[in-house]
Amino acid sequence: MSNSYIPLRLSATLALLLASLSIQASLGWGQNSAPTPPGQVDVQRSRSFVRVEATGLGHEHGVVGKLLSGTIHLGAAQRAGELVFDTKSFLCDTLESRKYVSLAGDIDDSTQKKTTANMLGADVLNVAHFPKATYAIRSALATPKQNPSDPQWYQLDGDFTLHGVTRPLKINVLAEPGPGVVRLRGQFKISQTQFGITPYSKLFGSVGVADELTIWGDVWIGAE
Repeated sequence: MSNSYIPLRLSATLALLLASLSIQASLGWGQNSAPTPPGQVDVQRSRSFVRVEATGLGHEHGVVGKLLSGTIHLGAAQRAGELVFDTKSFLCDTLESRKYVSLAGDIDDSTQKKTTANMLGADVLNVAHFPKATYAIRSALATPKQNPSDPQWYQLDGDFTLHGVTRPLKINVLAEPGPGVVRLRGQFKISQTQFGITPYSKLFGSVGVADELTIWGDVWIGAE
């Protein structure tokens, strides 16, 4: 037997192990040692992402925000939970947020800080007065599958409160079970003006952002 056989076999095994750990890390599996209680949101892993389209000579933005707390009870027909978003945590144009909302390129730190300050300021989100947004979930019912092997989707039905204004909101979310957790991902759109927010603009509207926002939720909860 060649003397190099055992080291090569160990190297291949190590490579496979490292690849597996990398995939798990990218999905968020195993990041926390303590189990997440059933139905409770893991705020360390969960995020919201927003794509902001441009008007005039402006450019598109990707925004990422954290959650303060939350619960989602999948299958519940009433009082299915609540998500509380930390609007003060929102950041514009990080590498993570731009990648998640399918925007290419990166933004320099100075521009990123200026754009974030404009977003959080009194003329837009006004986080000093509205530090939280909430989604009160009435029901979280499974949607029918066409085939047993299809992934499971749920429809969340509730009320979304942003900037002091409450509107009904339904979101379809994909449930991806993992060890002790369920990852929920969904997407919806809102208009800023529906929530009393004036879309940012300057230079008489020649540079600004669109009224409609596309929002993604990437939420991890403890398996029930």
